[in-house]
Amino acid sequence: MPSKLQTSIIKSLGLWLLFGLLAGCASALKPVKHDPALAKGLAPDSFFTEQAEKHLSADLPDTGFLLLNTGRDAFTVRAALIESASRSIDAQYYIWNDDTSGRYLAGRLVAAAERGVTVRLLLDDINVAGNESLFAVLNGHPNIRVRIFNPARSRSGVGRFLSLILDFDRINRRMHNKTFVADGYAGIAGGRNIGDEYFDAHHTLNFRDRDVMALGPLVGEMTDNFEAYWNSQWSYPLEKIYQPQNPELAASTRSRLINETAQAQAFKATPPQGHETADALLEARFADLIQAPAKLVYDVPPEDPSGPADSPKQTAQALYRLVAEAESQILVESAYFVLADEQLENLREVVKPGLSVLAITNSLASNDLVSNHSAYARWREEMLQNGIELYELRPDARACKIWVGNEAACENGAVSLHSKAVVFDRDTLFIGSLNVNLRSIYLNGETVLIIQSPELAKAVGDDIRHSMTPENSWHVTLDDSGDLTWQSSDQQVDHEPDVGFWRRAKSRFLSWLPLEKYL
Repeated sequence: MPSKLQTSIIKSLGLWLLFGLLAGCASALKPVKHDPALAKGLAPDSFFTEQAEKHLSADLPDTGFLLLNTGRDAFTVRAALIESASRSIDAQYYIWNDDTSGRYLAGRLVAAAERGVTVRLLLDDINVAGNESLFAVLNGHPNIRVRIFNPARSRSGVGRFLSLILDFDRINRRMHNKTFVADGYAGIAGGRNIGDEYFDAHHTLNFRDRDVMALGPLVGEMTDNFEAYWNSQWSYPLEKIYQPQNPELAASTRSRLINETAQAQAFKATPPQGHETADALLEARFADLIQAPAKLVYDVPPEDPSGPADSPKQTAQALYRLVAEAESQILVESAYFVLADEQLENLREVVKPGLSVLAITNSLASNDLVSNHSAYARWREEMLQNGIELYELRPDARACKIWVGNEAACENGAVSLHSKAVVFDRDTLFIGSLNVNLRSIYLNGETVLIIQSPELAKAVGDDIRHSMTPENSWHVTLDDSGDLTWQSSDQQVDHEPDVGFWRRAKSRFLSWLPLEKYL
């Protein structure tokens, strides 16, 4: 009979063996090779090319742009693009929720596939777990393919947790890009994911966010961005990592999705049904396009996601160049805002005399993630000391009723900042998926548009300045003693406002940890 010591040793060896097996499962994911046969690209003589000929002047830059400032507008335009597409739809998102908005757009993608449109849906894995069944329903259609970028081997439970821990470097390389392209000629890029809270449809928390719709040849570069990730060896066909338990049920669910989304929906905005209604909606929007010189910048997916991530990516480098060229004013709107020693040193080196830098980000009260706020809080004093003027969004911002097309949600809930835009000298707009923080600079894949348009830059700049007014945000400063103060139209305090002790304590504790690159 084994002794107590021997029993203890046997148990320990057993636990380590189990741990090793789980670790092996968690890290066993290997790169994949793809068949590119589904790629279609530009549809010749489509509704969108006809609209470009009608609404874009040959004497101006060849691509037109339109701001999508409200979630309601962003939702209806996406729905219209699906209805009007005749050849292909490419959608790339960090998050696609299985909620009312997400299911509606998924159902219309199935309806598009039924009429022969090729649909490719590319999703980051970080928020897919638990929603695989919805995407498997889509993936079962012969005209729809779904791929998941950089997935964890295990899909749930302890195995998934171990994947996140033991494969930390690889799992931290996320596809944060957000693009939506119809027929290779009309597209959307910006900050929004797919879900109720992005489309003014959540009951309690809605995001202030921003997208740009584009029509013209530059949209082809959005497709290039999509293709880079779609054909990455780290983008897995959904069927390789998840199999529906009942394929017949998936087929019936597809039919039900089409039927459900063909009926009137209880949305704050009424999405167009059928191509005639969608075409009319889009034609009215295309009439307001602003033609301007622009370029699209995106970060290519890493060949080895486990490799070093110590250099700023392409989108961050593009932002650095614009900062160095700025003459008078930089206005920053970023859900998560973190500049650490290296970024602050770079800023000191390039800032010209008389240049002002103003930034609005979430307060602890409006931030959906305490952990992300803690990264900002860790560097907040240093950013102020380096001359950055800081504003933090109030969850009860009076402008919520302007930003969010859901008055009841503004009255009974809160608004949070999710947009990512920077305006330079009121003549250049930098807008896309990039937060001005370390995760976006070093780790995430991002997509941004740089549009040289005084009209668009002024519109966004005026909007950012309005969000900084006392009824919409707290102005954060250092007093004569070097202590932080928050001031708005109705209060001045020396601590994070409108939150309880435990939320402040959690943020303070996390801010002591050097985790800002990963938050």
